[in-house]
Formats: sequence, structure tokens, C-alpha cells
Amino acid sequence: MKRAGRAQLEAAQRRQLHALLRALVPGNRFYAPKLAAAGFTPRRNEPLADTLRRLPFTTKAELVAAQNARPPYGTNHTFPLSHYTRFHQTSGTTGTPLRCLDRPADWNAMVETRATIFRAAGITGAKGDRVFFPFTFGPFLGLWLAFEAAEKLGCLCISGGGLSSAARLRTLLDNGATAMCCTPTYALRLGEAAREENIPLTGAKLRTIFVVGEPGGSIPAVRERISRLWHGARVLDNHGMTEVGPLTYTTSRRPDTLVLMEDAYIGEVLDPVTQEEVPVGATGELVITTLRRLGSPVVRYRTSDVVRKTYVNGALAFEGGILGRLDDMVIVRGVNLYPSSVERVVRTFADVHEYRVEVRSERAMAEVALQIEPVPTCADPAKLAARVATALETAFALRIPVAPVPRGTLPQFEMKAKRWVAAKPAADPIPAAR
Repeated sequence: MKRAGRAQLEAAQRRQLHALLRALVPGNRFYAPKLAAAGFTPRRNEPLADTLRRLPFTTKAELVAAQNARPPYGTNHTFPLSHYTRFHQTSGTTGTPLRCLDRPADWNAMVETRATIFRAAGITGAKGDRVFFPFTFGPFLGLWLAFEAAEKLGCLCISGGGLSSAARLRTLLDNGATAMCCTPTYALRLGEAAREENIPLTGAKLRTIFVVGEPGGSIPAVRERISRLWHGARVLDNHGMTEVGPLTYTTSRRPDTLVLMEDAYIGEVLDPVTQEEVPVGATGELVITTLRRLGSPVVRYRTSDVVRKTYVNGALAFEGGILGRLDDMVIVRGVNLYPSSVERVVRTFADVHEYRVEVRSERAMAEVALQIEPVPTCADPAKLAARVATALETAFALRIPVAPVPRGTLPQFEMKAKRWVAAKPAADPIPAAR
């Protein structure tokens, strides 16, 4: 997209934003008083960037507080509740689950946005694609959107909910699935389960694996490991949020870069301290305004996602995917550690089946230690732990204890993995490789 195309896009975004703001006042009991308190009034022909700067930010804490004050759904609704037909909620991994409602029009718009992710990868029913969903459907918005988007494109949609890993593998193979949607962790787990169950994947028709929910899809070592397990299937990342919707996608040509779907969202990459837009190549916090979700919108929503700003064919994009989350960062001896940064190191070791990071407080300072669960074929777990410790020290200039644990010690994850946990007091210290 050239400079002229960018100007046209921003003009369209400005029109959509003003239509959204007109809808919010006076109907939305969350945003109407919020905009009034900020003294915001629309100005005709004002540049988009100037309008955004005058708008107040929105945080998840505010939305949760509104939900707690007016249970069960809060006040971020532009229309009467009788207009809403869909209920979803966040996972609650970073606090109180946030409940989100959608009208049919908003839901259909998000389904169309989610379909863009499939189209960008060339997935359509016209090609005979069959999409496998190896998860139990819960209240998480992304699962339902992906299923309905694939159906909208004419694909055969195959649910693997409520099945064991072995049964899911047989379902995938028997039905000739050509694409699969899951977390990076479960793509690894399912591929490893095939080895454990002696289920050969050589005859699988699976060509594309869409991974979401964790940063692994933008980490080369994770993508390569998944692809090897699935005999060369391409691994494509995308990301979104229940309170926002599906936001980004990647392509085979740029598998390490998430592209924002700017026809549905306005994205800003801001310095979290100064709240000013960062230059291309710099990192900042992703701030999102929804344009198609009028019933339960978010305006300048601080996602806490840390991204590196770039452009792909003129579209706002994020090099390296989601680099971390501001609320997940742990400062260890003056070094900022993000879970995704640690994963980038650990996943370069093929002999690590699973891992866990324990965070403890010592003398009012954070310290971390890793437990690694080796693959069954690992000949020397202690030596592996030492190699991982050396790699972590090289990457972060920190000496981080790493200890091997027996097979089956660490939990297996189907949905979002929770690998960073608070350490429990132990009678005996964990032997560490240094």
C-alpha cells in the first residue's frame, strides 16, 4: 500500500471512528460518561491522529470494574441487552474473566474478519479444504469465530472436542483434514502424541497449521519444531483478544510478522510511559480501537501487548509477533524477562518436551528457576539442563537455575499454557545446573 493508499485507508478509518463515536453517545453507559469526562467532542475534518490523541484510553481494569459494579455484564453496551445474542469471556489468566456480549451484526462482522486469516493462507472450500479443531469448545471467542469463518468459506469443519489425543489424531487422519487450528503448545503435544501412540503422520494431508493464543507461532524454533512433527506443514501465527476480536495474521512469506487487519481496527504502537507513537523499528504497547464491533466496542484499548512496529505492503504490522506483555514482565536483577523471550531460547532445544518457570521473591527481589522435562529419548537430562542454563545466561546475562524433572511431572496443555508460576516453598532446594 503506497502513501496514497495509506491516506485513503486513514480517511475510511476516520469515517468509521466518527460513526462509532456517534453511536456511543448517549447509548453506551460506559463510554458516554467517559468521553464527557475527557471533554471530547468530534471535530469535522480533523486528522485521524489528532482525534485519537484527544480520546481517552481504555484498560481491562476499567471494563472489569464496570462489570463488578453492574453484574453480570457491566455497562459497555451501545444497545439494549435484548439485542445481544452471543456470550463469551476471557480466559482469566491475567485476572478476573471479562464477559463480552455481541449482536448478530457485530458477530458476523468478526466472522468475516476471521475469514480473512483463512483467505490470506489460501484456505477455501473451493479447494476442498477440511479444517480440524482439536479443542473442547468453551466460552473463548476465538474458537467459535474460527469455526464459523471456516464454515462461511465452504470448508468442511471437523470438531475434535471431548476426545483423547489419540482419538483426535485418528479423526484428523480419517477425515483427511488439510488445516488445523490450535495453540502452538497443543500442535506440539498432538505431534508428539502421534509418536507415543505409534500413529504415523506420513500419510496426513495436513498442509497448514494455524496457531493462536500464545506467542510461539512467531518464534522460528517453535514453528520449525511443529513443522517437523507434522512432516513439513506450514505454521501460521495469528492473534486476537476476546474483548477486541481477531486482529492479525501472518503469511508464508513473512511468518515472523503479524499484519493488522486495518479495515476492522485502528492500531497504535505507543511508548507505555510517554504514550507517544513510536517510530518504525521501535517497540511499544499495542493500542486498539474497534471499528466493526459497535455493540461492545473498545476505544484506544491498552492491550499490554509489546510489539515492534513495521509495515508490510503499507499495512501496520508487528515484526517478531507479540514480543511479550507488560503485565507478564518480570524484572530479575535489573533484566526485563518476558515469557516469550525465555521460550525463544528454550525451544531451540529439541530434547526439551515441556518446561516451567518458577518465580519467587528473595529479599524483595524476583528470582526465577526453570524445570525442564526432557523427551523420552534424551540420553543425559542433566547435561541438557546445563546447556539450557548456558543458553539462557548467554541470552540474558543472567545465571538462571535449570533442573530436569521426570517424564510426566509437568502439566500438559490443550488451551493457553501457563508455564510461569509462583514457586512453592520446598523443604529441599532444587539441584541446579549452572
